[in-house]
Amino acid sequence: MDDTGFIKKGTTSAGVQRQYSGTAGRTENCQIGVFAAYATTLGRALVDRELYLPKSWTEDRERCRTAKVPDERGFATKGELARHMVLRALASPLPIAWVTADSAYGQDNRFRRLLEQSGAGYVLAVPKSQFSVGCSRIEDLFAQAPDEAWEQISCGDGAKGPRIYHWAAVRLPPVAEFDYQGEVPHRMRWALARRSISRPDEIAYYLAYAPLQVTVQELVRVAGARWAIEECFQAAKNECGLDQYEVRRYTGWYRHITLAMLAHAFLAATAHQAREKGAQPVGRSGSSSSQWRRFGDSWQLVVPGPRT
Repeated sequence: MDDTGFIKKGTTSAGVQRQYSGTAGRTENCQIGVFAAYATTLGRALVDRELYLPKSWTEDRERCRTAKVPDERGFATKGELARHMVLRALASPLPIAWVTADSAYGQDNRFRRLLEQSGAGYVLAVPKSQFSVGCSRIEDLFAQAPDEAWEQISCGDGAKGPRIYHWAAVRLPPVAEFDYQGEVPHRMRWALARRSISRPDEIAYYLAYAPLQVTVQELVRVAGARWAIEECFQAAKNECGLDQYEVRRYTGWYRHITLAMLAHAFLAATAHQAREKGAQPVGRSGSSSSQWRRFGDSWQLVVPGPRT
């Protein structure tokens, strides 16, 4: 899950206003679309989309009617739009094992709970200030990690080869409401940290919810798979005109975006078929009474007191 911006002039295009665009890296006059991408080892493609409507639009119904926004369409945060798309994806024929997203979605407690209630595994980025069991901030949890807890692992191949970082992973105490079936545990919670090898002060953090048998390497692989949607955005914009439109009405945006997504999915499938036939690919430390302890080949956070 992720969102991308579409830079626009004027004030009449559905959902447009001055807002932060990760695409531009600054506040711009733009529309924001929230997207879902489906990624496998065979390829990836965008599979769902929603136009984000700020309150400046949903609180002005006459403006909405001029842009042909349906009367029933009210305000929804980007997280709410993402939750709707997750439910649609889980109800579809697509086999789905994991959900991953950046910290804008990972820090949303309701988004994580939806996935837990649906039985889907996740590896979600979170900000360093995220609360974690045993510490008030997740960065404090990993500040306590011993040197030997950090392991050099690749989270997938990038344009310049394997993306290798130092990773630390710790198992968190279970939550009875979501992690047990009766008295038997069936899911496990993790916290992960990804540290740059050349710039060790650059650390990203994740929360994960996974089957009992999952390995740290698998969690790292899923975390790295998040970049698939960035690749989808780039390809769909460069090759399929995802951002090259002049429509202003709500319905027109959905029609253009859906057609561009279909073209991108067609290209992804065609590229896979070509590969199958052998053709060339298309081109700060906090105090805590909790402790890190090694259990077999992984680390676990031990917190005094009863199970939460």
